Amino acid sequence: MESYFDLFINSFADYASYLWNEISQPGWDNYFYWLIGLSLLVFALEIILPWRKNQKVLRKDFWLDLFYLFFNFFIFSLVGYNALSNIGVQLFNDFLNSVGLENIIAFEVGSWPAWAQLLLMFVVADFIQWNIHRLLHRVPWLWEFHKVHHSVKEMGFAAQFRFHFMETIIYKSLQYIPLAMIGFSIEQFFVVHMISVFIGHLNHANLNWDYGIFRYVLNNPKMHLWHHAKQMPDGITYGMNYGLSLSLWDYLFGTAYVPYHNPELELGFNGDEDFPQHLAGQMKQPFLKK
Repeated sequence: MESYFDLFINSFADYASYLWNEISQPGWDNYFYWLIGLSLLVFALEIILPWRKNQKVLRKDFWLDLFYLFFNFFIFSLVGYNALSNIGVQLFNDFLNSVGLENIIAFEVGSWPAWAQLLLMFVVADFIQWNIHRLLHRVPWLWEFHKVHHSVKEMGFAAQFRFHFMETIIYKSLQYIPLAMIGFSIEQFFVVHMISVFIGHLNHANLNWDYGIFRYVLNNPKMHLWHHAKQMPDGITYGMNYGLSLSLWDYLFGTAYVPYHNPELELGFNGDEDFPQHLAGQMKQPFLKK
């Protein structure tokens, strides 16, 4: 039986091999090229249909956010997250086996039509993420990590991926058990994740879109801009418009706020003028004693 140490070490080689295959073998199920393709598509939309006409195509911190995009989805896993997550999953599975369980699937959806499985996963995952996002704003030590994302001063598609690597650990840890209780396949995770990436790109893009009547279901660039507003409205302490893909949760639970549309809203948070402007400083900042 493979030891935890061997699993940790082998995970580095396994992920490096996976990443190389992603780059060297394009295909319809290739995450690397889907990410690039969706990014180029939304970037092109920003260039053709910009909401903020005076914002440069290569906006402030464009290259920093582009590096974050690849760092958070590939490099971070390569330098350790994939290995640690494999250990965590194995520890959890060993715990289940110790109490006589093979898994914790409580809701089997394998007999459902494919579209129904995808829809269920999309809605359930987004609701979990909405709740986690609220925690990132309300819990002080979590907010210190989330400040990295809110340090964006000019919005563009790649701003979606400016976030501290600890957010990956927080989101994945809190999502793991609820989603593991439903019998989803890895192919469904892939499809739902790419849809979420596309919607997230659009939400952060320089686009004058709100989707009309569908704005009450789908998050959109105009709504999400208010989430990044530096000045909190009167009576709102922790933020608003927490939806990642769906705006539905904000309208249902009273956290939606779109009083008017202003492409020139000042973005950020109070005190962001002293926040580090480079990657190393932003990664280190939440760990510093205040």
